[in-house]
Amino acid sequence: MLHLFKYRFIQIIRNYSTMFWALAFPLILGTFFYLSFGSLGLEGTGESNWDEIKVAVITEDDSSENARAFASFLASIDGEMLNIQNITRESDALNALNEETILGIYYVKETPSLTVAKNDISESILISILENYNQNAAMFEKIAATHPENLTKAAAAMEDYRQTTAEVSLGGKDMNPNVQYFFALIAYACLSGAFLGIQSSVDGQANLSALGARRSITPTHKLTLVLTDMAVLFLIHFFNILILCLYVSKVLGISLGDNTDALLLVDLMGSMIGVCFGIAIGCLTRMSYGMKTGITVLCTLLPGFLAGLMFGNMKNIIELHCPVINRINPAAVLSDAFYCMGIYNDMKRFTRCLVILAVMCVLLLTAAFLSIRRERYDSI
Repeated sequence: MLHLFKYRFIQIIRNYSTMFWALAFPLILGTFFYLSFGSLGLEGTGESNWDEIKVAVITEDDSSENARAFASFLASIDGEMLNIQNITRESDALNALNEETILGIYYVKETPSLTVAKNDISESILISILENYNQNAAMFEKIAATHPENLTKAAAAMEDYRQTTAEVSLGGKDMNPNVQYFFALIAYACLSGAFLGIQSSVDGQANLSALGARRSITPTHKLTLVLTDMAVLFLIHFFNILILCLYVSKVLGISLGDNTDALLLVDLMGSMIGVCFGIAIGCLTRMSYGMKTGITVLCTLLPGFLAGLMFGNMKNIIELHCPVINRINPAAVLSDAFYCMGIYNDMKRFTRCLVILAVMCVLLLTAAFLSIRRERYDSI
């Protein structure tokens, strides 16, 4: 057994094309990600800090009480959430908005309004500020119309709310939205273990490789060969993922959370699902090795894309419109597990992700076993 393990290990790590996709390519991709996002606060060594959002305030009509109240409200949060620029003309404000020196324009009038140039996190915050103000204004108008004697109490309650509300962390180290690309990258790297899996399946089939022919006539029990292959593949790819995680966290300085045990568990399950995925592809089809490799490229890149590897918000869009895809997409499940571990600290959801991955591994291995258990050759 040890003899088989040793030489199977040597054989796999010397297959440079397979090891490139399983180890080197994710490292290269992670480096490019860091070069693209490195200046956007990806270090993840501290808590999230939101800069004040630069806006312009244009007064169109301040004759109404609501308009004056809105202007006072904006002035009260200037320097906290907003950075109101010294722009009074609408044309100057629109030019600044187009040049992105400001991110929004508030209009002071009877019914306050907001103009933004795009839909991003900062713009969403500006919209939320306006919506919250309108809701509170409507609430005070209703109180004034029905129970004017309670206006003082309502105002006092609002002041107490502001004083007793504190900003807290969700449990992780970094809330920068670009970190999701690195979570999706590690998930993609886990699925890249499929390249190791199809290589192993090809090496075990006499109709696809000379090595498969020799292994098919060896007196060694086939179960021993299979178990040895599985142990070697899991070990190699587990260390591949550990190397990637160490590179991302220690070299690139991107936090993956403080729970080392949970990180190792996710890496283990990720390496297993990737290898099992490749074994299933290799055993379920009777195509050439080149065709199987092409299918594996597609079957690793597509789940990575759906998990946010190329477009960071893709997983959220799918969660909104068709969440079942995120439940059956192993890359999305792995990315979600990293979020639960490193950001949300949600162990219940984290456990659900691990259970889903374990079930996927069992189903893939069962399908692979059923496809080859009665495989026979007329001649070798």
